Amino acid sequence: MSVVLALVAAALATWPAPSAARRLATPATPRRGRPALSGLLRRRAVLLPGAAVLGLGVAGVGGALAAVVLAATLSRHRAAAGAERERTAATGALAEALSSFAAEIRAGAPPATAAASAGADAHPAAARVMTLLGATAHLGGDVPAALRAARTREPALGAHLDRLAGAWALADRHGIALAGPAGAVAHDLRARARMAGGLRARLAGPRATAAVLAGLPVLGLLLGEGIGARPWAVLTGGLVGQGLLVVGVGLVCAGLAWTERIVAGVTR
Repeated sequence: MSVVLALVAAALATWPAPSAARRLATPATPRRGRPALSGLLRRRAVLLPGAAVLGLGVAGVGGALAAVVLAATLSRHRAAAGAERERTAATGALAEALSSFAAEIRAGAPPATAAASAGADAHPAAARVMTLLGATAHLGGDVPAALRAARTREPALGAHLDRLAGAWALADRHGIALAGPAGAVAHDLRARARMAGGLRARLAGPRATAAVLAGLPVLGLLLGEGIGARPWAVLTGGLVGQGLLVVGVGLVCAGLAWTERIVAGVTR
């Protein structure tokens, strides 16, 4: 039975996100924070009841509770990893878009045209930022205010939009050509993306260690079954064993969550 639980955990960890099927079925469209959140909720609405039913069939009520806790932890871990990858990709893409924008400005293009050209083939988040920038500039609106207001709609680029808004306001206030501030922001974003990539590589070791430690209880169950101690029968055969199963899985998931919290604090 422990092998079954291990396979269930692996299946939940590698469950494909709904966005993958949509990308294959439809052309790429700009993604916003709210649809991503609703997709996560829909995925959990399927995973958690499915994990509960499977856990109930394999190990009773305790197994159902343990499976739900495990599924929720793995789903949260996947969502956090996806958000981190999205932030890194969006930051690099915005840097490239701003470099292209600065080059267009230096070539004599007006800001609206330069923004449209820079965002034409960019990452969806960067393309939305450049579209907003170009449309606001074309209508003569307050570009810094529009960029700051877009923070809630673009969580992957929130702090970077403040930097871009400040650079734009500085150019407007002192009559500086936009190419200089935009290029400076692009350079800063590239440096941040490189630093984030290097930090993520350095943290791969601690994360792998945490994953190995989390898997040791499963190894212990397998070894116990191999020598005839029948630990799985103990965990599923009575009320005390069921409680121990839930507590054990909860402690493992708490350890994983605490590790991710520490790592997230380092990457901020």
